[in-house]
Amino acid sequence: MWIPLLSLIARLGLAAVWLISGWIKFVDPSQTVVAVRAYQLLPEVLVRPVAAGLPIFELVLGLLLLIGLAVRAAAVVGAAALLTLIVVIASVWARGLSIDCGCFGGGGAADVDGWDYAGEIARDLGFLALAAWLTVFPRSPLALGPGSRVRLSARTQPAMAE
Repeated sequence: MWIPLLSLIARLGLAAVWLISGWIKFVDPSQTVVAVRAYQLLPEVLVRPVAAGLPIFELVLGLLLLIGLAVRAAAVVGAAALLTLIVVIASVWARGLSIDCGCFGGGGAADVDGWDYAGEIARDLGFLALAAWLTVFPRSPLALGPGSRVRLSARTQPAMAE
């Protein structure tokens, strides 16, 4: 019974991460553009579309996890997004850029060092561990999706005496 409980904690924790991150970006789209541009990975023509789509993507993942619908799929997609983010942060670090990742607001040029990047990567590895757990154990209490709900074991009813 502890696996579904851990899955519930992982599901709600990861949902909170995506919802908070997505909401902060959604309410401040201009700062999200600054953050996406700061990575210096995309051509300018793609910066605004990515900055506009990123908060929606994160909010949808968060909502799916919060209500417990398509948990395994949301966890796999979230894990892919987290792996991408880890690679992108490592790329920024390796290229000697000094930026705030913008993961939870802000973004752009900042006074950061290797320890900051290492901390961001460690944090994202923790989130990735939650996503990996949910990929393997997607079933949890309070989930709405049929593949995400905890199966209740049916007890056999004693035969009625006639």
